[in-house]
Amino acid sequence: MKIDALSARRKELGEFLQVIRSRNQPADFGFPAGNRRRTAGLRREEVAQLVGISPTWYTWIEQGREVNVSAEALGRLAVTFRLSRSERAYLFEMADRRDPQESLPETDDAPPLLIELLAEIKVPAYLMGRYWDILGWNEAAAALFTGWLDSPRSEGDPKPNMLRFIFLEPLAREFLLDWDVRARRITAEFRADCRSRLDEPALVRLVDELSAASADFARFWKLHDVLERQGGTRGFHHAARGLIHYQQVTLFPGEHEHLKFVMLKPLAAAGTQGIGA
Repeated sequence: MKIDALSARRKELGEFLQVIRSRNQPADFGFPAGNRRRTAGLRREEVAQLVGISPTWYTWIEQGREVNVSAEALGRLAVTFRLSRSERAYLFEMADRRDPQESLPETDDAPPLLIELLAEIKVPAYLMGRYWDILGWNEAAAALFTGWLDSPRSEGDPKPNMLRFIFLEPLAREFLLDWDVRARRITAEFRADCRSRLDEPALVRLVDELSAASADFARFWKLHDVLERQGGTRGFHHAARGLIHYQQVTLFPGEHEHLKFVMLKPLAAAGTQGIGA
C-alpha cells in the first residue's frame, strides 16, 4: 500500500520526537530518574507536561496520527529540548508548519573568516546577504564591477546592494549583457530567495524603494516569477576589457544559510548572457 507524502511526514515526525525524547534525561527537567523506567529518556506524559499539551494528544503525534500540531507547541518543543537550528527546521518541516522564528530579525553580518577567505581567492568573489547587500568582496570583484564596488566608501555608508545596482545605476544597463533578460530573472531569483521573509519590514522597504524608483523592477516584481538561483555563464561589457564572460558558482555556508558566497570563473571564449548576482 502506497503511503502519501503527509502520512510519511507524520510518521517521520513521530519517530523524530521519540529519538529526541529518549536522549533527554528526566533529572535534567526535575523528574525523578527511578529504576522503574522501561526505556531511556523522558516519558510521553512528561514531555506533554513540559510542552503544555495533553498526554493523549502528544501520544497521537508520536504515533503519526492525523493531528494538527500548532506552531506554538512545536516552538515550545524546540526550546524545551534545545534543538539545533537544523533540528528545529526539520521539526517544523515534518509537521508541515511554518516556523514563526523565520521572520524574526537576524544579523546580516558576514563572519570574519568568510571575509578573510575572499582575499585568498584569485577570481572575482563576493558575499551577498539576505537582502542582497554585498557584505564583502575581493580586489578581483572590485576590478570587474568598476564604477560600483571600486568606489570609495566611508564607515557607516550603506552597503552596496545588487538590486540597487542593477535597477538604479545607469551603468548597469550597459555593463550587463542582455539587461532585460537578466534583470527579470534576477528579480525572480530574489523573490524565491526571500519567499519565507516577504513580510519582513526591511524587505518591504527595499521592494517599495525599488518599485518607486524603477518602473522595470515594479513590472518584473508584479509578474510573481519565482526561480531558484542557478549557476551558468555570465557576460559583461567591461569599460576597459570589452566583452568578457564568467562561469558563476554560488555556495551557501552551512551555518549561515542567508549568505551567498559567489565566485566568477573567467571563461576564455564568449558564451551566453548574464550577471553574477
